[in-house]
Amino acid sequence: MNRRSKAEGILFTDQYQLTMAQLYFELGMHEKQAQFDHFFRRYPNYGAHRAGYCVNAGLASLLDWMGSVCFGKTEIELMRGMRSRTGRSLFSEAFLAWLHANGNFSGISLEAIPEGRVVHAFVPLTVVHGPLAIAQILESPLLNMLNFQTLIATKAARVRESAGDATVLEFGVRRAHGRGGNEGTRAALIGGADFSSNAGISHQLGYPPKGTHAHSMVQAFLALGMSELEAFQAYAELYPDECLLLVDTVDTLESGVPNAIRVFENLRKKGYEPVGVRLDSGDLAYLCVRTAKMLDDAGFTEASIVLSNDLDEMKILQIKAEIAREAKRYALDGDRTVGRLVYGVGTRLITSAGHSALGGVYKLAALRTGPAWEPVTKVSEDPAKTPIPGRKKVWRTFDALGRASSDILTQEDEAPDRILQGPVQDGSANSGTDRSALPLRHPWIADKRKQLAHAEIARIEPLLAQVLADGRPVCDRPDLEQIRAIRRADVESLEKGVRDLRNPQPYDVWVSQQLWTLKERLLRSMRPVGS
Repeated sequence: MNRRSKAEGILFTDQYQLTMAQLYFELGMHEKQAQFDHFFRRYPNYGAHRAGYCVNAGLASLLDWMGSVCFGKTEIELMRGMRSRTGRSLFSEAFLAWLHANGNFSGISLEAIPEGRVVHAFVPLTVVHGPLAIAQILESPLLNMLNFQTLIATKAARVRESAGDATVLEFGVRRAHGRGGNEGTRAALIGGADFSSNAGISHQLGYPPKGTHAHSMVQAFLALGMSELEAFQAYAELYPDECLLLVDTVDTLESGVPNAIRVFENLRKKGYEPVGVRLDSGDLAYLCVRTAKMLDDAGFTEASIVLSNDLDEMKILQIKAEIAREAKRYALDGDRTVGRLVYGVGTRLITSAGHSALGGVYKLAALRTGPAWEPVTKVSEDPAKTPIPGRKKVWRTFDALGRASSDILTQEDEAPDRILQGPVQDGSANSGTDRSALPLRHPWIADKRKQLAHAEIARIEPLLAQVLADGRPVCDRPDLEQIRAIRRADVESLEKGVRDLRNPQPYDVWVSQQLWTLKERLLRSMRPVGS
């Protein structure tokens, strides 16, 4: 086994997951059926602006990993060599033998909200069922893969919101955190980027990689006694159909753009049309307007202008507003100028600048004791950190305009879709009364509640879908383009205020009265006697 296999195989988990698994084994608890819920409590807050929703991503990566790893001979030998501080074997031979025989994810079942869907705080994104010890070991890799991709897909969705219909290129692999660059590129494409410069993962996902040249190409020509123009000419001769020139190595307006135009004129004489130019430094809005004017005057009105250099959703909004003002000085149509822009977004997307971790958690929600499931929670001084216990369903309601209006958590045996049946009309004394209104509670604020009645919603749908049953896939896996379509539809269904990039309005997440009562009863039973 090579170093990468050791690091990225089934031991890609925290040590305390392994030691807890052995404890469960020694106490005979290891094969008890458990349920863990994965969810996040807070939307990304980037400082001066924040998110009002997230975009779910990473499930395919997790499923691929789960299907390819196990506790083989090498992993068992590595664990056999672990010692306590006094030199004793940390793991018993009996436990290692059980792991070797049972240590894969064949007993795990997963329900999940599909990738690409908009998701909200406190709503389970992934529900894990399976033997307690193995489900415990799954915690760390699950959180690693799902939290990160959801974080990046969310940032990409915000960039897409600010960019409008413009093409967005993901340029972040060079600034990504190790091989997370590949997972980040995938998540960015889910969230709204159109293409990526990351060649390998782009090919794997079925998208052509995109890009241009670097400053170093022009610098190399200059160092050898040649010119920027000669560098541009050489590039255009080799790539006449893909000629996109970086024009700010020497002087953008005095050298780069004029030289690019000369090259474009020669290309046109040969029957080719240039793609455009890229601006990577300076006052991008001002340079963009001046560049647009120069290209238009030369007859290249369809040439794109690619902007890069630490862009994010707020910088894009700022640039668009400044272009609208600046274009008037040069008798340009500001909307037309903005309409030819392409945004290359790198560091601030792939690192989710301003909010570097989603903070999703993996909490035990229920444990099977004999024929029944025992709900589980934990006590916290912060009510928002007290998990919602038990086996649950998750629902989304929509109003008559097709807008998503709330997410609802209920107990497994509740059926909130019954409220669509409306008032009772059975000829009895209760005829015309609404016995189907659903009492709802805020997840942790005790005095915040409502009655959800049939008149408020036009449609209600379950969000969780089973994707694994005892380790076997039970549904078709959508391709990336289908996932992107899911994201577009879900984002468009949100209220405009929830989509606001600076200060979004809250989206309603509720728990049913039954689920609230269950949580309160559990908390009372856990308090010390006399407290």
